[in-house]
Amino acid sequence: MSTTENRGFTLLELLVAMAIMVILSAALYGTYFSIMRGRESAAAGMESRRELRGTFDLLRREIAAAYFHTATVAATAAGKTNPLKFVVEDRDSFGKPASILNFTCLVPPRSGSLPCSDQREVTYRLVEHDKKLVLTRQEREMYSDAKPAEYPQMEELEGFLVECYDDTKSKWEKSWNTASNMNGKLPTAVRITIRLKEGEGFTSFSAIASPKVVN
Repeated sequence: MSTTENRGFTLLELLVAMAIMVILSAALYGTYFSIMRGRESAAAGMESRRELRGTFDLLRREIAAAYFHTATVAATAAGKTNPLKFVVEDRDSFGKPASILNFTCLVPPRSGSLPCSDQREVTYRLVEHDKKLVLTRQEREMYSDAKPAEYPQMEELEGFLVECYDDTKSKWEKSWNTASNMNGKLPTAVRITIRLKEGEGFTSFSAIASPKVVN
């Protein structure tokens, strides 16, 4: 009658098993972290697109309600202060477009007992924060002395470009000022281009808004 000899694993077998386990664990962890990075990247992209849609919608509404009257140009020429404006300054930040948009617009009256105007002055501009470009928004009640706060509207931009369509020249202009004799009126249309980082490069998104209030 034969007997089967029970024996354990040799040191070489244990070392081979451990090596295989390390390789499999590294592959599994690599796959896991790749999936997590992909999820984080997708979530960041979705948040960026949500902010982009919200910013474009807000700009369209505000530009549609932009308010300026040509009769006030004469008052400005006479040395009086004209609070109504639509100004676009062509700027750049280290080669990236960084327009400044400053204009007055009409807003629905607010509820409450405190008196307030239906006119606002709104400013959009890029500022650098922690080596990143942030689009900020500032809103001021026209006839209030209170200093408005500047809030971040979008973060980590690669550029913010505002162009105004001049129907007298049939071309898009990067600068506009209703106080000058050249413009002296609201643009026919406004094109806003926002650049977002995509991988190693960037992608540009544009929207066109048109002032609806007649000069």
